[in-house]
Amino acid sequence: MAVVETVPASPRDGVGKGSARQARRDGQVPAVIYGNKEEPVLLTLERRVLIKELDNPQFFIQLIDVEVDGAKHRVLPRDVQFHPVSDTPMHVDFLRFDPKRKISANVPVVFEGEDESPGLKSGGVLNIVRYEVEVLCTADNIPPELILQLAGLDVGDSMHASAVTLPTGVEFAITDRDFTIATIAAPTIAVEPAVGEEGEEGEEGEGAVATGDSAEDGGDGDKG
Repeated sequence: MAVVETVPASPRDGVGKGSARQARRDGQVPAVIYGNKEEPVLLTLERRVLIKELDNPQFFIQLIDVEVDGAKHRVLPRDVQFHPVSDTPMHVDFLRFDPKRKISANVPVVFEGEDESPGLKSGGVLNIVRYEVEVLCTADNIPPELILQLAGLDVGDSMHASAVTLPTGVEFAITDRDFTIATIAAPTIAVEPAVGEEGEEGEEGEGAVATGDSAEDGGDGDKG
């Protein structure tokens, strides 16, 4: 298992909106640790520290140690609430680590071998259906990424879940079908009207006018 990072935190005595607002005014973000049938731990994190952690694309699939008053709590980040206007973090939920409990996690998909795909080299387009795939495993066994190989794939080929090699102890949350993750599609070519076609339309219009003139000429002849 990778080295677990320690994130400092402070205990939060008060509960409710008033306490949370005061913490945010002080540059802190309210948070809670829950799970394992234990009492929740209320705490606050420094906003700048949390924002730095959020820059990590694996924040939600990586265990961390939250240290409160010298005690370390091994947790997995599960949810972050953001301000609807400023997009600053407002609250964090941490799940206590249980080595025996399987949880769901969304793992990013990484594609390799683009240069060895005949379909992509000929102008095909990689159409990604799922950028992340939900898996079930213990929190200390979440893979950082799922790799799909594109080598040898041509236009019209599809990549399904069965093409992914999962680590031991990891399984897909969807088990009733071999779901599609990506396809290689043919390039879309915009078709513009040909100049000749427009010219033919113009000639037809002129012909219609000429027909009208002929009818009028014919009418004058009848009158004469």
